Amino acid sequence: MTHTPNTFAAISDGWTVRALNPQAAPESVRDAISVGIPAAVPGEVTLDLLNAGLIDEPFDGDNEDRQQWIGDVDWQFETTFDWHADGKARHDLVACGLDTVATVTLNGQLVGVAQNYHRSYRWDVRGQLCEGVNTLAVTFASSVRESDRRERELGYYPHTEHHAFNQLRKPSYQFGWDWGIDVANAGMWREIGIDSWSDVRFKAVRPLVDVRPDGVGVLTTTVEIEREGEGRVMTSADAHTQQKPVPVTVTIAGPGLTEAVEVAGEVEYGRDAATITAVVPDARLWWPLGYGEQPLYDVTVTAGAAASADGGPAATWTGRVGFRTTRVDTRADADGRPFQIYVNEVPVHARGYNWVPIDAFLSRGDRAFYAQRFADLVESNSNMVRAWGGSIYESDDFYDLADELGIMVWQDFMLACAAYPEDAATRAEIEAEAREHINRLSPHPSLIVWNGSNENYVAYAEWGGFKQALRDDDKPTNVYGYGEKGWGDWYYSELFPKLLAELDPTHVYLPSSPMSFTPFVDANKSGDGTMHIWDVWNRVDYTKYADYTPRFADEFGYQAPPAFSTLTRVVHDEPLDPFGKQMLVHQKASGGNVKLARGMRGHLTPGHIDDVSYGGVVNGRPSDGEHSWLIPTDRWASIEDWHWACQLQQAQAIRFGVSHMRSLEPVNAGALIWQLNDDWPVVSWAAVDYYGHRKPLWHASRDFFAPRFATIQPRTSERFREEHSWEGVPVATDQLALVVANDTLSAWSGTWTVERRDIAGGAVLASKSFDVTFEVGEPGHVTLTLDEAVASFGDPSREILVATPVVAGAVTDGAAEFARVIYNPADVIDQQLDRTPIDANVVVNANGGYDLTVTAHAYVRDVFCMVDKVDQDAAIDGGMVTLLPGESVTWHITAAAGLDPAAFAASNVLRTANDLKR
Repeated sequence: MTHTPNTFAAISDGWTVRALNPQAAPESVRDAISVGIPAAVPGEVTLDLLNAGLIDEPFDGDNEDRQQWIGDVDWQFETTFDWHADGKARHDLVACGLDTVATVTLNGQLVGVAQNYHRSYRWDVRGQLCEGVNTLAVTFASSVRESDRRERELGYYPHTEHHAFNQLRKPSYQFGWDWGIDVANAGMWREIGIDSWSDVRFKAVRPLVDVRPDGVGVLTTTVEIEREGEGRVMTSADAHTQQKPVPVTVTIAGPGLTEAVEVAGEVEYGRDAATITAVVPDARLWWPLGYGEQPLYDVTVTAGAAASADGGPAATWTGRVGFRTTRVDTRADADGRPFQIYVNEVPVHARGYNWVPIDAFLSRGDRAFYAQRFADLVESNSNMVRAWGGSIYESDDFYDLADELGIMVWQDFMLACAAYPEDAATRAEIEAEAREHINRLSPHPSLIVWNGSNENYVAYAEWGGFKQALRDDDKPTNVYGYGEKGWGDWYYSELFPKLLAELDPTHVYLPSSPMSFTPFVDANKSGDGTMHIWDVWNRVDYTKYADYTPRFADEFGYQAPPAFSTLTRVVHDEPLDPFGKQMLVHQKASGGNVKLARGMRGHLTPGHIDDVSYGGVVNGRPSDGEHSWLIPTDRWASIEDWHWACQLQQAQAIRFGVSHMRSLEPVNAGALIWQLNDDWPVVSWAAVDYYGHRKPLWHASRDFFAPRFATIQPRTSERFREEHSWEGVPVATDQLALVVANDTLSAWSGTWTVERRDIAGGAVLASKSFDVTFEVGEPGHVTLTLDEAVASFGDPSREILVATPVVAGAVTDGAAEFARVIYNPADVIDQQLDRTPIDANVVVNANGGYDLTVTAHAYVRDVFCMVDKVDQDAAIDGGMVTLLPGESVTWHITAAAGLDPAAFAASNVLRTANDLKR
């Protein structure tokens, strides 16, 4: 969405930056930063220092630790620019993004101060601008020292991580996170410039849609204006401008319209807002990906009489809308309280990822970069992305791409994992940022959910010491019987609901995530509302996902290293070692490497996750005297085996969890994995690493997020439940079932055949067929119990189940077909697997790439080619495939010309789960 002022002149050239307290910096750079260096606007001071040759690449090695001084410095940016009067009546300095505590002067005169990274600022500078050369300076106080100062002033408010990020309106992740680099930057991260205008300008434009039952689209557009005389002593001319009505026109053009729909209205004199309604007969509906198309309509809003040299309107706003309805059903049912999204009155199963910033240095994130990550979403069969509350209100590119591609957006307000002060200044800043972004984002058809905060209710209710740290006996008594200072609940329970009722009543709102409907009793409740699942990964085995019945799981994840070439790009001054100094700089999770090792036990390595025996700790590293970089029972032949095992484990864990959740449809209505992407090279929960390499998890998600999906899952029979429910513990499973889900609006009819097979020779030991039909127009879900002959394994280490669909007739609807299902009753460590189960052939294809064909001569699990080991910029179009004896798969590799094709078939490049068999 764009607001197009008559003349906005960005001030982007000639900037320099200098340190105001160079003594905080290393002696080697003090002279240079005292004098000043060239600066980029938009940009960040860290990149300015990098471009000036004063620091090394922040992502490399342990440079993060060496560059912490940057966040302790006060920085002043300065430039000169020419300005000449152009006949406009009003001239504002507009700063679209300041990081963070800033003082702005123009020609030595104070223009204003800023306190908030998340909002824009506008100052009338008619009194400071001069004809000709002008000097603009923006001074940033150290965010680290400023957050510490405010904590001393306002008192301690609980937070995660090691900086008091909750004291500033600055993105939480920029102070370091359990996946993020600590770079408390400074600079103008979005444009700054002069906006010159006459008569009126738009303060806000909100075109909100509805669709009547008869298919008529309704566009209700609210405009808020500012007249040129506001904000100063009024002259008689100003008074005339203030009192006259302002004409407003709304024009809609798009699919199915032979001519544009145009509706006129006006802002009455003495008022600053008006609402105009337009109708679009037979509006084409916008759908999430996989449910239909994404038609978008162009909307143009103009205000004011002809005021420009070309006779155009005084103000113009352009944007796009999509006609659709959306709601969320949270009514109590037999299983608890759901969180079921409906779009156009069709229940939609949400599949996707959480999103973290595209880069630690946001100026590097252009539209092409965003398009790559959205391609990762689309090609993984995701239909939803969550913009997480410790980040930023994302760029227009993010939401525009979501609209175009059918990716639904869950939007957090930017408050996460902390208590937040409720003093008057903080309240005012949070209200200003919320108003700005509700106005900006509400027209996007992709926007589905507003969420007040990330984990702040569960923190208050359950995190140790959180409530106690807020105790203040001088404050009113809370429900627990003691005084308590405000900790942020006012924003979630009062401010945001009030603003959304005023500005955007068309979307659902949650105060926090996770969010049960008894938030201060059990904020993160299985079977109720939304849920975050983090005991898996942190403490318990991934099979514990099966103990939960999440109605909507919007955060859960499992770690793994990035691509191998990503590690070697940033760790190259020492041997690759999970507990090496530089590797630990790129592993931010507390105890992360130990959790990686413990989580493999019983799956890829001997033992159990709860085993704690090892030979001791040397320099913070588990050691038994022989293998000092891993827990003794988790010995790998090489760092490359460790790396593959970690990546495979991540894929297996999330595949298990999502398959379980999807088998619960429609009780479960969504699964959003933590996380899609990284903002720097790091060991993390991401499916796609910083350089765009798709991990095994991403390839697995293409299958378990498929719109048509099937899985074999343990189930409990009614007889067994009745016999054992009296025992007071969760009842075990005694059956297996084939669960088939059709998350499309297309019909499907065919036969599923489930076979129990011997993995050595492939002999069919038992089989059962089922006829399955899904009708057109509504998603469907069936559970088919397997009889004992099929589901009873004679030797689980040597047998598998194979479920194969055969469609009745030709597939003509364009929807993806169901994929075959393979169920392994035993883990890799216990299965009778051949360690050399494949042959591979690689040839150069006609397009200059490479075709890799893998043929199985024995049962092989999870074949994956790490093409980045051959060429760090290579990509492959498939992976994580399981093959039966005699089967083949061919993948296409895009890589540099002239490589040895055989390199892609090398044993350390072409990997399988069988490789890890002991």
